[in-house]
Amino acid sequence: MTYIIAEPCVDVKDGACVDVCPVDCIYTTDDDNMFYISPDECIDCAACEPVCPVTAIFAEDSVPEEWESFIPLNYDYFKNKDLSTLKNYR
Repeated sequence: MTYIIAEPCVDVKDGACVDVCPVDCIYTTDDDNMFYISPDECIDCAACEPVCPVTAIFAEDSVPEEWESFIPLNYDYFKNKDLSTLKNYR
């Protein structure tokens, strides 16, 4: 299981989640309007969830129904991406 960042993060990109992630698995680019959690790197520690000021982070199996479309969006974001081209703001 991984954690998913959903709609409340769109156009917010606060970054508090990035600051507490022990494995630096939260990414974005300057062109993105939100953060994304790498499902291959996430260790399911949940450190990011309580610090999100807009309550946008959920365990994959707890994403509210209205934001379930963000689950495949998160996985698709990392398909064929070179993580070195992304930013995690550390």
